[in-house]
Amino acid sequence: KEKALAWALGRAEANEIDEINILQASLLAMTRAVKSLKIQPHFVLVDGNKIPKDLDIPAQAVVKGDSIVAEISAASILAKVARDQEMEELDKQYPEYAFAKHKGYPTKLHLEKLAEFGTLPQHRRSFAPVKKALEQF
Repeated sequence: KEKALAWALGRAEANEIDEINILQASLLAMTRAVKSLKIQPHFVLVDGNKIPKDLDIPAQAVVKGDSIVAEISAASILAKVARDQEMEELDKQYPEYAFAKHKGYPTKLHLEKLAEFGTLPQHRRSFAPVKKALEQF
């Protein structure tokens, strides 16, 4: 963060993911991140094989970019740290779900908590384990 000229996080909410699918939501989050930068870039490198259609800037998709491009790797780390922090906050709001332990990933513990307590607004209803938990309630 300290060495970057600019950085921004983009996100898609659970309901958006459910409405447009995880790929389109990821592309939407990328667009939001780029558009919220304080300095607009002249070119964007995107991790993956798809470029968001709504970018008004030339871009190149880089498959496995987080493994081969330092800037993409740094962006990936920023996103992961932000997500982990969000899970820590959710853990404070909903300690019974143990978000601090499973970080929202579909671990055995998380699936057990879903089965025990049901879903929250932050859960993606289109995700198979969440669908299953919804059927039980």
